[in-house]
Amino acid sequence: MLLFCPTCSNLLTISPLAGGGSLRLECRTCPYQSAIGTPIYSRRTYERKEREDIFGGAGAWDNAQKTKIKCAKEGCNGQEAAFYTVQIRSADEPMTEFYKCMTCGNTWRQNG
Repeated sequence: MLLFCPTCSNLLTISPLAGGGSLRLECRTCPYQSAIGTPIYSRRTYERKEREDIFGGAGAWDNAQKTKIKCAKEGCNGQEAAFYTVQIRSADEPMTEFYKCMTCGNTWRQNG
């Protein structure tokens, strides 16, 4: 939690009082000081957002190109898969290819 100076709006820092033992909030740009008498904390709970597919949701594979490739899943004899490529790493790394088997629906990826 950040607290700001009421006179100059700069960030307040926590430092020990001159007598020791207690703490105070002080501004580093103006003479403002305030003793901390009670614990200062803030607790917030956030709602979790509904997670959606990053690459387009349910319709992501509708317009994908198809290629002849063997399915990566054991026991599947699929020889065709839909695919698309995405640059998910730095620019000097090759693109990543995402595949979906047209026979069993298995998805996998390969780094180029």
